[in-house]
Amino acid sequence: MGVGRSISPLLITAGPTHEPLDAVRYIGNRSSGRLGVALALAALQRGITTTLLLGPTCHDSVSLSRQMHDSAESGAACALRRFTTTADLEAVLADEWPGAYACLIMAAAVADYRLPAHTRDVDKPVSKLRRSDEGLHLDLEATPDLVAACAQRKQGGQTVVAFALEDEVGLAEAAREKMQRKGVDGIVANPLGTMEARSMQASLLWADGTECASGEMDKAVFAGWLIDRLLA
Repeated sequence: MGVGRSISPLLITAGPTHEPLDAVRYIGNRSSGRLGVALALAALQRGITTTLLLGPTCHDSVSLSRQMHDSAESGAACALRRFTTTADLEAVLADEWPGAYACLIMAAAVADYRLPAHTRDVDKPVSKLRRSDEGLHLDLEATPDLVAACAQRKQGGQTVVAFALEDEVGLAEAAREKMQRKGVDGIVANPLGTMEARSMQASLLWADGTECASGEMDKAVFAGWLIDRLLA
């Protein structure tokens, strides 16, 4: 099963979030955003109007915007917006979704925890924690579940696809449990080794029980494979 209709306009989230601990340190992850960028480019090459929400990665905004524009076919429009923290992404998603989009691909690697609001400078930390031989103990709070929130806000005819990055053993079962818990229409199950790698293999699982698996392929090739599966 695919979406079986146009997925244009398409909204994609990609890259990590950085949750500040002080003015120089943060809680983050190793997501490169490479796959999300490849998904946006693959969609644009297929004439799909695409907005990419990208976290703090090595991608230069001006260069990437130009690359997206140059990749667009058949009059497809493109837009790029950046975020840093989970709160940033939450605000951008509130502005963009559901809107007029047909599909949302949540490929961003959002942090699960952050400092509670009452212990952090919400906008931007201005000081640095000093080193102590006594160590450092952090009291963290869970971040908002952005995937579930977006799934709850979707309107008739819209599709939400999430990602599940899990241990290879029990990957499909963990992905299906996440899909049901989040309330999304489909989920991409990929093993932990995908992060930072240039190639990957994964399975696209749908809520109706159908699934399809890719072989090992470059992330750019996989991106095209996934977009084509959504269109099927």
